[in-house]
Amino acid sequence: MYSFKNDYSEGAHPQILRALIETNLEQVEGYGEDCYTLQAIALLKEKIKRNDIDIHLLSGGTQTNLTAISAFLRPHEAVIAANTGHVLVHETGAIEATGHKIISIEVRDGKLDAAHIKEALEAHTDEHMVKPKLVYISNPTEIGSIYKKGELEQLSQFCKENNLFLYMDGARLGSALCSAENDMELSDLGMLVDAFYIGGTKNGALMGEALVICANLLKEDFRFHMKQKGALLAKGRLLGIQFLELFRDNLYFDLAKHANGMAGLLRNEISQAGYKFLTHSPSNQIFPILPNWLILQLQEKYSFYIWSKVDPHHSAVRLVTSWATKEDAVLSFIDDLRKSNVIVKI
Repeated sequence: MYSFKNDYSEGAHPQILRALIETNLEQVEGYGEDCYTLQAIALLKEKIKRNDIDIHLLSGGTQTNLTAISAFLRPHEAVIAANTGHVLVHETGAIEATGHKIISIEVRDGKLDAAHIKEALEAHTDEHMVKPKLVYISNPTEIGSIYKKGELEQLSQFCKENNLFLYMDGARLGSALCSAENDMELSDLGMLVDAFYIGGTKNGALMGEALVICANLLKEDFRFHMKQKGALLAKGRLLGIQFLELFRDNLYFDLAKHANGMAGLLRNEISQAGYKFLTHSPSNQIFPILPNWLILQLQEKYSFYIWSKVDPHHSAVRLVTSWATKEDAVLSFIDDLRKSNVIVKI
């Protein structure tokens, strides 16, 4: 059984494991003040092309989101998110548990735009309601779409004009930045959003996300918030070493390109077999619409999520490729899909 369920089924890239082993018995400072974490932060600042940003390493995406958002907002302030947003759907009410409501906006392609934000602002008019303050977006989105630079520029401008924070979830940021349709660089994010994070867990690291805080207003006392939320690891070196390896020689982007390449191979062959897709997703997540009988057949050899029911006879599935996805497994999946197609046509 080969898994296309997610991009964190494997452990970590061997280069990262080697670095962890080689430095294992060194004595270093704790709580992210070790030499490796400091080097990783300096390197990320260089990549983002800003020295005036704050960078903090945390263990996972949900922990990063709840720590950041709860730190950025006052008690009566709320988050605006797409109805597919990870903080809304797949974080067990973590944001609400910190006391902040999430305002859900219905979207078609997983992306928010200025009109969506305006809708939320106009619906929340006075002190009898929560006050929208932070706009949460994901890149790529939870359904595989990506933000183009022009879209993010417009969103950024609208947020600035309306005194809103713009926060980007980058759990799969590598996939977005390495997409064939992407027109942004990592450094663009440092100018367009108030805070974002670079996901390591889903791109070759054992664990870890690098939160980048660009807006000065959001920087104060952040390590206090990390400690209070259990996000300040005593052995912070474990995160620092991993991000240092990921960005020292652009390993991070090489791994993302591999994941996208494997998804592209699946996408092209599934399309050539005559099947359509639920969404346009130029990242490492694809959502083909397949007959239910074919899904049952494929599930005998491969694991993946059934995303949604399309009609009584068809469903959309989610196939996710990773930094470690084997091309042989992708070709095997394609071969089995082709064989099933031939049998049906006969």
